[in-house]
Amino acid sequence: MTTSLRSAVDAATATLDEGGVPAPRTDALVLAGHVLGFDRGEVERRMVLGGEVDAGFLDRFAGLVEERATRVPLQHLTGSAPFRHLELHVGPGVFVPRPETEQAVDHVLAALDGIAAPVVVDLCTGSGALALAVADEAPHARVAAVELSELALAWAARNIETTGLPVELVAADATADPAGVPALADLVGRVDVVVSNPPYIPVGMVPLDPEVAEHDPDIALYGGSEDGLAIPLGVAATAATLLRPGGLLVMEHADGQGESLPRALAATGAWVEVSDHDDLAGRPRTTTARRAQ
Repeated sequence: MTTSLRSAVDAATATLDEGGVPAPRTDALVLAGHVLGFDRGEVERRMVLGGEVDAGFLDRFAGLVEERATRVPLQHLTGSAPFRHLELHVGPGVFVPRPETEQAVDHVLAALDGIAAPVVVDLCTGSGALALAVADEAPHARVAAVELSELALAWAARNIETTGLPVELVAADATADPAGVPALADLVGRVDVVVSNPPYIPVGMVPLDPEVAEHDPDIALYGGSEDGLAIPLGVAATAATLLRPGGLLVMEHADGQGESLPRALAATGAWVEVSDHDDLAGRPRTTTARRAQ
């Protein structure tokens, strides 16, 4: 017995909409493509042409749609998340990279322009998204990625292996003195750019989206203080040790920290040219600062 692909996607869209999924039609198409082995565009093309699907597809598709309707992240169901030009493996135990984080890579690439053999370190790398994107788009750079969580390290290692990009993965606390970390000690004072998407949600503030609150690991979310800045400032202190004078820090933050993070960084005396940058939605998202001479 077969049914039309369009009717299956329409029914899935209705189910996801009832579950409060923010983009039900898009997610239904992505899940259908995941089951069929096609991208979203091919699913839409087959729908226009009146394509049909069999019972095997319907069973597997229905199971995924049911899980997504309970707000299991789409990326956990497909096992991957797009980031810049890459498709990364993600799942339970690692933070799912978001589109707004991609602009941090632009700041890194701009800072590397004209440097023959730059060194970049990604602190709190998670899935490896930032480090891998930089290695992909700046192949002349030496890139290291630092992560504390064993689960996240496993995902990052898998992404390094599958992409084949030359990122050095370091198991370490991003707030620790890098001089005491063997894999980082030789980089102290030599790094051109440090990039980081650290945990920054204020303690006690639970994210509204179930996909985040119930599925992203706490270690990747909460910033260790009521203002959410304790861990980001600890990471920035590590960055200040790693960076050469004039080297650049690129750090993502919550949209409510566009004034507090730059102010706190400037107050340390370690940073100059502290600036904040909006994301594509016009919300404060990324702070850049240069290591004082």
